[in-house]
Amino acid sequence: MAATQDQVIISPVENEKDLVQANHCVAEAFGRQAQDAVWMLMNPGWDSEAGQALNAQNMIKRWKSTTTNKDGKPNTVFLKATLPDPATGERRVVGLAIWVQLSYVDGYGDPFTGDMAEALSSLDDADRRFADQMFRSLWKRRIEYIKEVSESGRKPPALFVLDMCAVDPAFQRRGIAGKLVQAGLEEAKTRGNLECTTEGSVMGREVYRRLGFKDEGVGDIQWEVDAEFEKRDKPPNVFLRTGL
Repeated sequence: MAATQDQVIISPVENEKDLVQANHCVAEAFGRQAQDAVWMLMNPGWDSEAGQALNAQNMIKRWKSTTTNKDGKPNTVFLKATLPDPATGERRVVGLAIWVQLSYVDGYGDPFTGDMAEALSSLDDADRRFADQMFRSLWKRRIEYIKEVSESGRKPPALFVLDMCAVDPAFQRRGIAGKLVQAGLEEAKTRGNLECTTEGSVMGREVYRRLGFKDEGVGDIQWEVDAEFEKRDKPPNVFLRTGL
C-alpha cells in the first residue's frame, strides 16, 4: 500500500495490541490535548497506566462485539493509521477512526438508541445525570436523522457515521485525520453510497468540512442540561452531513 516505509498506512484494526495503542492516541487527543470534560468523566484514570488498561479493554470489548449487516459487512469499522516506531522499526498506531453503519431497518445496520446506562453506571449520581444529559443532547439530531433515513424509502435505508476520530498530538498536522476520514467515506460508497454524518468538535470540524461534510445551518449543538450543570465545561460540537 505504501510507496515508502515511513508513509502513513490506513487499514482495519487487526488485534488487541492495535487497540491498546489506539486507546493511547485517544487519551492523548481527548484528554491531554483537548481536555474534553465529558470524555474524561467517562474514562476515569485516563492518564494512569491502570486507567488506560481498563479503557483499552472497553474498546476491545466493543471491537469484539461488532455485528454485521445483511451483506456480511461489519456494522462497526475500526480504522487505524500507522507509522514506523523509530525505537523498534515496527509500525505503530498513531490514529484511530471508528465508523458505524446505523439503521432502524433490520439488516441494514445497528439500531442506535444512545443508551449509556451501562457505561454510566459507575459514576456518582450528579456525574451520571450530567453525562446522560450531555449524550442525549449530543446524539439528539443523530437519532432523529437515522429515523428519517430509515423511514424515507432510501436505498439503502442507513447512514455511515463517523463515531470517533483521534490522532496522537505528537503526529498531528500530517494529514492523518483526513486520511482516516477519507477511508471511511470511500467505504461508505462501497456500501451503496451511504450518506455520512458526524458530530464535529472544534478540532475536527474543519477537516470534515474540507472532505465534503456540511452543517445543517443551525450552529453548534445546544446542550440541554439541568440548571445545576450550567457552569460545567461543555465542549462545542456541530452535526455534519455529506448529503447537503
